[in-house]
Amino acid sequence: MTTRELKAQLLQHCQNFLNNRFMKVKKSIADIEESLLEEDKSSAGDKHETGRAMLQIDRENAGKQLMEIENVQQLLRKIDITMTSDYARLGSLIYTNQGNYFISLSLGAVTIGKTPYFCIALNSPIGTLISGKRKGDEFSFNDRKFVVSGVK
Repeated sequence: MTTRELKAQLLQHCQNFLNNRFMKVKKSIADIEESLLEEDKSSAGDKHETGRAMLQIDRENAGKQLMEIENVQQLLRKIDITMTSDYARLGSLIYTNQGNYFISLSLGAVTIGKTPYFCIALNSPIGTLISGKRKGDEFSFNDRKFVVSGVK
């Protein structure tokens, strides 16, 4: 498999994850809206007002999650899998003695074929350390020494 094909599969996995999360939050918002309508039909009083206020807070939180997902979707759209670079940046595949990394969003391990790749965000702790590294560079993370053997 070529590097471009591998990056395409990893990027698709990230997009699928984000789309699933987006759909869950949209469903949550729809459920909250439905509950708010039901609250309007139920009894009045303090209990009614408290329940309604809690649903409003839930709706606001879900709206914030939706905005966060949309921001990450914009970030993923910036990844150009056709570009190669000799240093680690957004969209890079980084090979180290401690594992392989795809700089995109924080998902954890994704197995393609039989090889695990760690999808990490650029602003994550390890992403910050990897950013800008080139083949042969070293860094330490969690008391482990990493040596970059390749950047694609």
